[in-house]
Amino acid sequence: QVQLVESGGGLVQAGGSLRLSCAASGGTFSSYAVAWVRQAPGKEREFVARISGWSAGLSYYADSVKGRFTVSRDNAKNTAYLQMNNLKPEDTAVYYCAARPAYRGGSDTSYDYWGQGTQVTVSS
Repeated sequence: QVQLVESGGGLVQAGGSLRLSCAASGGTFSSYAVAWVRQAPGKEREFVARISGWSAGLSYYADSVKGRFTVSRDNAKNTAYLQMNNLKPEDTAVYYCAARPAYRGGSDTSYDYWGQGTQVTVSS
């Protein structure tokens, strides 16, 4: 069983930056693929970014954040990160960290473990 705790959200002006962290406990963190998924009010959850498990570190991004967001992980610290630059008001949402075993595929929002979410608000 993996527990995930996000931090780093907040209020930022458009064009600003934030770095979200996802601290994991339980299980073998390095063996999990980790994703960031966001949900804006009244909208469905939306895939943001994913990083593969083990040391491969392959990353994937939604078109809406490509070139602005960077996902990374530090397996020694059991932590994943989402660096968000050039933030836009449409990035406002609750951001969730999610994980699933690296060998298991699935949809962009199909994960076994989820954090509680952290609010990101971008003002114009």
